[in-house]
Amino acid sequence: MLLKRTKRFVKDYAVLPDELKGRTEKAVSILLKGTHHPSLRLKKMEGRQGIWEIRVSDSYRLTFQISGDTYILRRVGTHDVLKKP
Repeated sequence: MLLKRTKRFVKDYAVLPDELKGRTEKAVSILLKGTHHPSLRLKKMEGRQGIWEIRVSDSYRLTFQISGDTYILRRVGTHDVLKKP
């Protein structure tokens, strides 16, 4: 799979503390290996067609879409990002 980052994702990522940037990269690396890893806690977002979320930490989530062979990273941050994924 390929990766694409939205402008919003890039902005979200830029303001993360270094520790969470590392956790985000680790989660994305695991996602690229396969969606079934239990640490991701992957789930489809309710009421948001085609948008998925994974766990970065207890309090942080990452949202993405799948388009063909590409993961489009949309948002990363606290649970608040789930309001506007």
